Amino acid sequence: MKKKLVVIGNGMAAGHMLEELFDRGNTDYDVTIFGKEPRVNYNRMMLSPVLSGEKKYEEIIIHDEEWYKTNNVDLRTGVNISKIDRENKKVIDDDGNETSYDKLLIATGSYPFIIPVVGHKLKGVVSFRDLDDVDLMQEAANRGGKAIVIGGGLLGLEAAAGLQMQGMDVTVLHLMPTLMERQLDSAAAYLLEKEIEQRGIKVITRANTEKIIGDEHVEAIRLDDGRELEADLVVMAVGIRPEVKLAAEAGLMVNRGILASDHLQTSDPDILTVGECVEHGSECYGLVAPLYEMAKVIAANLDGDMSAKYTGSVTSTKLKVTGIDLFSIGDFAEDEGREGIILRDAAGGIYKRLILEDNKLVGAVLYGETGDSTWFTQLLREGTDISEMRETVIFGQNFQGGPPLDPMAAVAALPDEAEICGCNGVCKGKIVSAIKEKGLSSVDDVRVHTKASASCGTCTNLVEQLLSLSLGDSFNPNAPKPMCPCTPLEHGDVRRLIVAKELKSIPAVMQELEWETSCGCAKCRPALNYYLLSTWPGEYVDDNQSRFVNERLHANIQKDGTYSVVPRMWGGITSPEELRAIADVADKYKIPTVKVTGGQRIDLLGVKKEDLTDVWADLNNAGMISGHAYAKGLRTVKTCVGKDWCRFGTQDSTGLGIKLERTLWGSWTPAKVKLAVSGCPRNCSEATCKDVGVICVDSGYELHFGGAAGLDIKGTEILCNVTTEDEVMEYTTALIQLYREEGYYLERIYKWAKRVGFDRVREVIVDDEEQRKTLSKRFYHAQQFLQIDPWKEFVDGKDAHEFAPIKPIPLEAAQ
Repeated sequence: MKKKLVVIGNGMAAGHMLEELFDRGNTDYDVTIFGKEPRVNYNRMMLSPVLSGEKKYEEIIIHDEEWYKTNNVDLRTGVNISKIDRENKKVIDDDGNETSYDKLLIATGSYPFIIPVVGHKLKGVVSFRDLDDVDLMQEAANRGGKAIVIGGGLLGLEAAAGLQMQGMDVTVLHLMPTLMERQLDSAAAYLLEKEIEQRGIKVITRANTEKIIGDEHVEAIRLDDGRELEADLVVMAVGIRPEVKLAAEAGLMVNRGILASDHLQTSDPDILTVGECVEHGSECYGLVAPLYEMAKVIAANLDGDMSAKYTGSVTSTKLKVTGIDLFSIGDFAEDEGREGIILRDAAGGIYKRLILEDNKLVGAVLYGETGDSTWFTQLLREGTDISEMRETVIFGQNFQGGPPLDPMAAVAALPDEAEICGCNGVCKGKIVSAIKEKGLSSVDDVRVHTKASASCGTCTNLVEQLLSLSLGDSFNPNAPKPMCPCTPLEHGDVRRLIVAKELKSIPAVMQELEWETSCGCAKCRPALNYYLLSTWPGEYVDDNQSRFVNERLHANIQKDGTYSVVPRMWGGITSPEELRAIADVADKYKIPTVKVTGGQRIDLLGVKKEDLTDVWADLNNAGMISGHAYAKGLRTVKTCVGKDWCRFGTQDSTGLGIKLERTLWGSWTPAKVKLAVSGCPRNCSEATCKDVGVICVDSGYELHFGGAAGLDIKGTEILCNVTTEDEVMEYTTALIQLYREEGYYLERIYKWAKRVGFDRVREVIVDDEEQRKTLSKRFYHAQQFLQIDPWKEFVDGKDAHEFAPIKPIPLEAAQ
């Protein structure tokens, strides 16, 4: 008969313990797991990218519902355990339901500390701990305004960066003189603060909050020096506390956390504990690596291997803010007997400091370049004597022993215990074993089976090197990657064969190219629909059902099931009549939020699905069409006021922007496309971070392409200079058409140009006049079939079933 294992807490630590247990092939337990949150186990470390909009909740799920079913885990979400009855070995939930156990694992985690200043309970004061907090912060960000983050530690800075990316005016208040003072020395903290401020986030150190001001909702913060700062949102990110209440009430020994032995046993041998609620060796941990190390020990013990013990952890820190490379580990405080080795590169914004004691590394701080973090971690954990490489150790592993070492040899030299993925606590040995035992052959395979490289992705190079070490010449990082599990063909092959075989429908593609599934999947169908649409304009009929819901309904679905509607504003220009029409629509349909977007348009948020066609009809009647804010196509052409109003303007940037938008709208592309036209090199419309940008100069126009300012941040590359608006139109339409014909589905312009080569794009568009004119001609030909307002089509009755309410079906009693 199986033993009953009950787990309180469905967080990362508990999930990892079960994963380790199942990986051992253990089937000794009937597992029941309780989680207070109404959702499955997700990666809390990736809340910051969710907040910033770089990832969605679905992308940070660690174990989906299918995983629990597959492993016969009884998952009970949204259930709070309120009591542990140790005498009768059962737990009791808030509704009085009892569940018995043979072994109990407490994984209650921690709770955010809220500074008990006056006003801390006002609306608009939130913590940053779980997805519910992220939802509150995103709601606030949607309204815009000013956010104050109290706490300049790891979590606070990630929250600040996320809110700033969501458009809020953000200020970080930090009590100490430097940011992240527990993880960084002052030099690295200086570089970090400089970088944070360059991103538009204000930082105030030595800031002690005295009071949060407001009647019902937060309005401002007062510091103890008398300064008052306006605030629409206050985020408390000042630390966490182990959640020990349940354990304490059960009579278990607790201090700051739940006291645990090396076997992670509490004072009751049948009750184990794991995660942030644990106190072991007077330490409580809030980073994921120690939690995973604890989980591994518990799994081994539950599987009968009592030799596994937890002896404490050496923690390291990485900041998960895109574009900031930062790493620290160990103790970097100055002390007698310690010496430091420092490398500074002012131009490169690089700072490295190693702290040695008795010729051993005891701490490291890296800023700007963190490629050797794994190696430094290994040196520190193993207590390696570095006296023989004393002069070169700061330059990293590749510079040891004279000429640079082969990076592959460096990875090969790492022991199996070396941590490769800090986000998910995955070591080298686990990755190598998975590659061999499961026949993995790609980074994607490794991500699926081990989770290494599945979070922030900074260890991807290491994973590739491990694949190369394990598979030898059979591993090719540049090998074609199938576009989906339905076919071994990659995107390029499919595009080429659609043309060569003159395939003009999705069924034809699947038949002739020997698809391995009957109807394709959510990855290949939208891609095929785009490839056919762009290859055969006027011949292929768009398959609406092969589009994602936003494109299918021509509106962006929101998290509460409502939609956002964005009418097009040509070049960011509007009129009193349009504004009145938008206001009337907002009033008439009780639309709760009206927001100005970064693309110089107005977003109506919270439109009910059943109101969509009526909203579109009213906007159509006022002369407005869909802004395609949901589309893999042209979004906006941002402009500045140009020479008509600005004394620095050199050309009619607004007029040119409108002309471009009226020419390009409706054009489906592999991914979204954003343009901007600036009237002078001061670049007020930020043209140098767009997919295509135009900078007006005295002599004409400077054309740019391949910029990005989202998940990746990248400046544009110069395409060429031209002298007339007609040339701008020809070069731009040719560039877009080349991208339409060569880009892979969901591949932005900057990624496409990087793949095919920026120089090659210039050769085709700039150097080859005949090909440029041909491409431009093909673009205009395609547009005659695409520039149809989808809103009007729906208003006229197209696909009316999409908006019809579901017909209720009366239930009948079984006979």
